[in-house]
Amino acid sequence: MKITLSVIKADIGSIGGHIKPSGRLFKTVQDYIATNGSGLIKDFYTSYTGDDIAILMSHTRGKLDSKIHKLAWDAFLAGTDVARKQGLYGAGQDLLKDTFSGNVRGMGPAVAEMQFNERPNEPFLFFAADKTEPGAYNLPMYLTFADPMNTPGLLLQPNLTKGFKFTIMDVSYTKGDRVIELKTPEDLYNIAALLRDNDRYVIESITSRDSGEPAAAVSTTRLHNIAGKYTGKDDPVALVRVQHDFPATGEVLAPYARGHFVGGGMRGSHHMPLMPLKINSPTSYFDGPPMVSCAAFCVHNGKFTEPADCFDHPFWDHVRDKVARKSIEMREQGFSGPAMLPFTELEYGGIVKILDSMNKKFTVRKK
Repeated sequence: MKITLSVIKADIGSIGGHIKPSGRLFKTVQDYIATNGSGLIKDFYTSYTGDDIAILMSHTRGKLDSKIHKLAWDAFLAGTDVARKQGLYGAGQDLLKDTFSGNVRGMGPAVAEMQFNERPNEPFLFFAADKTEPGAYNLPMYLTFADPMNTPGLLLQPNLTKGFKFTIMDVSYTKGDRVIELKTPEDLYNIAALLRDNDRYVIESITSRDSGEPAAAVSTTRLHNIAGKYTGKDDPVALVRVQHDFPATGEVLAPYARGHFVGGGMRGSHHMPLMPLKINSPTSYFDGPPMVSCAAFCVHNGKFTEPADCFDHPFWDHVRDKVARKSIEMREQGFSGPAMLPFTELEYGGIVKILDSMNKKFTVRKK
């Protein structure tokens, strides 16, 4: 059976600033999909990460389907109406366009989709991040699909040794989708050269070279490219198929034990470590730390099992302690040096006005 997985995620209002959606807001979105998705989708699942609500859907309509995207868009509009009535902070924040135009790409919400023929058993992982950028997945995906030090299956599993094709997008280019396709292992260094720059080059998808089947999909939305100003961090989502033709679940999860530094945190303007959190966790320290949740599913004939919370395990408590220490140490550096994002990422913020006003006061000394 050919199935499509679509996950669409947005910040449409939260309690007490950037903390979490209210129960009424969350239920409104959930109920809208349940009521209006009949006959359109096979199954769905909703969750929140920080102040963002994500809608995961299975269907047979393919990627970028107008009706699927409009279902999610209208659910977010219904939720936004509740958020405004409740006086929640940032009501409708990620809905950056007034009129639906066929799909939600370029309208604010993050979206990741995959279409494939269901295997007899089809396990996959759904990642949702908050207070960070799409490039937050660059390092974990690289380690998972390209580094045998992380993924022994690249050496031990014959159908993995042929490698993977990476489709990487230049998200700073705003006139269209500027992408490049590179293959492992032969393009390994070229891939690394691009992926080191998390705020410009972002993995859009990964495909098995053995089967040609999709392995991973990542949202690539940059909100400031749409709005022309800082409106919040991009809060990306990702889908990863696991086992047999793809890395094992444990191999996909392992890189998140690093707590690697990403762009995000307070006002989306700082470098902070990425913390793996349980599903439906709120935001906290310094509008963060940047966080990622992971729900594991099997899908059969389009129907989901209940989710397994991948980061709800005592091991990840140790990781969270490490990430908390790293967060505090970086924040002790305040605005100085690498603690704050480079100017290219801050150009949509208020610091530009400060620098512009001072530029006029600079003088060049005569010899």
